[in-house]
Amino acid sequence: MKTWEELENECKSCTACPLSETRTNCVFGAGSKSASLMFVGEAPGEKEDLSGIPFVGAAGKLLDKYLCAVGINRDEVYIANILKCRPPKNRDPLPSEQDMCIEYLRDQVRLIRPKIIVCLGRIAAMRLIDPGYKITKEHGIFVERGGFTMTAVYHPAALLRDPRKKEDMLTDMKKIKALLDEK
Repeated sequence: MKTWEELENECKSCTACPLSETRTNCVFGAGSKSASLMFVGEAPGEKEDLSGIPFVGAAGKLLDKYLCAVGINRDEVYIANILKCRPPKNRDPLPSEQDMCIEYLRDQVRLIRPKIIVCLGRIAAMRLIDPGYKITKEHGIFVERGGFTMTAVYHPAALLRDPRKKEDMLTDMKKIKALLDEK
């Protein structure tokens, strides 16, 4: 198994897909490398590409508010994305791009061994939980996959577009915190 440093260096020098040609920074991941709770989004956005840190834009600030609301310190979780490079104009990641990048995420999960993995949004849930995942019906429901307890919540960017879902997100985050406290 690779070390963190080896994995991150390999990821940052990756040129497997065309997204490497347009990135400012590889957005590898951030947080505690011994986290019990891991969040996985789909891909970096513009602010993330500029900073090299996941979830630092408007969606990230909203995620931080939810973490704070339920008493979870962002420094104690690990946050990553399926893709490590930003798709043009923040479009959805293509399946071929996900295929090229998913092994980096798998290696991150192997190194961290989190107790709970939370998919941020439909695309991450469809890739990690079930290709037919329906976020509006299945968010906040825990499943076991590959030895991990997993769930999905609305992507914070979706909440910015549709604030009516914010209460559902708070309910889901409370359930995640309660399960985390049990494990």
